[in-house]
Amino acid sequence: MPRETGVRALSERWSRDQLAARVARDIPEGAYVNLGIGLPTLVASHLPREREIFLHSENGLLCMGPPPAPGAADPDLVNAGKQPVTLLTGGAFFDHAESFAMVRGGHLDICVLGAFQVSVHGDLANWHSGEQDAIPAVGGAMDLALGAARVFVMMEHCTRDGQSKLVRECTAPLTASRCVHRIYTDLAVIDVTPTGLCVVELADGVKPDELIALSGVPLEMRHG
Repeated sequence: MPRETGVRALSERWSRDQLAARVARDIPEGAYVNLGIGLPTLVASHLPREREIFLHSENGLLCMGPPPAPGAADPDLVNAGKQPVTLLTGGAFFDHAESFAMVRGGHLDICVLGAFQVSVHGDLANWHSGEQDAIPAVGGAMDLALGAARVFVMMEHCTRDGQSKLVRECTAPLTASRCVHRIYTDLAVIDVTPTGLCVVELADGVKPDELIALSGVPLEMRHG
């Protein structure tokens, strides 16, 4: 049975792979991109093969490819989330210091991060402390959120108990303030603008009034 969250069933929303494919559509040719741990790693499998995109991992990789075929994983070739990856022709390995120099030096065009909360101002909270199943520390997300030219957030619209992850003010520990440019959820694509959150696309089957009811924050509608 599909899990109900607020107004509509999950079956009428973007699946995780559909969401990853939607994010991949917005990554342009020639971009240097970091994919955060968790949900954002799915984006690598949906990038068009004909589009040259340079995937960076903060543990010291550049030019990562899609996940390896079953049985073909190299245990020494992993991303920052310790998932097996492939390396494209021309790929490079380097140490943590060089990797974070790339991040902090403004050499990444886009980072895609997961989130627990995003505020109407673009504040990002994507780590917790003191919870058993939570990410135990901020890790490299703080550097990525401030170092990348554009920050995309990829997340489910609501928590398991139906609470919106879009909030007026973050209550979880902040990763960085006013850093998020675009939010991708299983319900919509939403831009963070100087005047607030602006919906630019809705998932199939989701109506504007339903999205507003689920979100609990002001939303401007510019989709379609």
